[in-house]
Amino acid sequence: MKKKTWLKFSLFFVTLLVVLGIVVVPIPYYIEQPGATINLKDLITVNQKKDEQPGSFSLTSVGIRQATVASALASKFSDFDELVSEKDLMGSASSEEYNQIQQYYMQSAQNNAAEQALKLAGMDYSMKYKGVYVMSVEKNSSFYGVIQIGDTVTGVDGKTFENSQAFMKYVQSQKVGQTMVVTYTHENESKTASGKLIQLPTTKKAGIGISLVDHTEIETSQAIEFHVENIGGPSAGLMFTLEIYQQLTGKDLRHGKIIAGTGTIDETGTIGRIGGIDKKVASASNEGVEIFFAPDDDITAAEKKVDPTIQSNYQEDKAAAKKLDTKMKIVPVKTLKDAVDYLNDLQD
Repeated sequence: MKKKTWLKFSLFFVTLLVVLGIVVVPIPYYIEQPGATINLKDLITVNQKKDEQPGSFSLTSVGIRQATVASALASKFSDFDELVSEKDLMGSASSEEYNQIQQYYMQSAQNNAAEQALKLAGMDYSMKYKGVYVMSVEKNSSFYGVIQIGDTVTGVDGKTFENSQAFMKYVQSQKVGQTMVVTYTHENESKTASGKLIQLPTTKKAGIGISLVDHTEIETSQAIEFHVENIGGPSAGLMFTLEIYQQLTGKDLRHGKIIAGTGTIDETGTIGRIGGIDKKVASASNEGVEIFFAPDDDITAAEKKVDPTIQSNYQEDKAAAKKLDTKMKIVPVKTLKDAVDYLNDLQD
């Protein structure tokens, strides 16, 4: 091969590698962008029946994909694509741990939604305590690398508890350095592990070294089924509740309207703030949604001090809708009652 030909080939090859590196090779950043708007008729059934009423309730989502140099640069020219670092997205969790946490939030959203819908419909239910859900494990814990984020601790030293307060009271009454046997569930398999208790930096008392929340499950005679594979997070709580309530009661809440929204829901029926709401508005608008429910959360003085520019989800929604020049109606809601009252006033 002649020298000039070889140089041209080498330059082409190097250029190709650079281009591929820019376009294909991932970097430790992620792109958050408008995700899917999903009709809940496809995700929820009650008593083995699908929702056949006209119109629809839909959840909205934020799409997340790992960035390349090219997609990171392109995101700067989009109103609804946002570049975030791996740390900002996942904190100190690994991608697997992050997914486990998101699945816990999704399960909690389902439980809270079913509870609020049943309560509103006047139907019986109870909450079964299953243990404590592991949200993190301290690196100095004897159980670090054994008990994983997403596991459920069901008992210690052969004892079970009615709630997390009783669980923590027992553990904290023991001595630092004492060996404790922990029973836990990992991927639906019951396991045990032994380790020494450590001194917790906050209380100075004995502890396992995990952060936890209650893992509960709703029990009811109504067969409420969710088909939400590959969807995580708590933000579908409000829309889950409305869909379940309509199916439980058979009421025509929507009057044929295409309705979407977002927001967490808690045990009091309060609708909570979520992230990425501008992207959810963009997704819903693209799908022809007519009405969008947005959390009208109150901004505290402390939040204002940290971020003077912070706005409520509803205010963020209104700004996004203006950018989109959409005809979709943005409806502010603070509670489940606000959403149901609005729907009851809808006209055909």
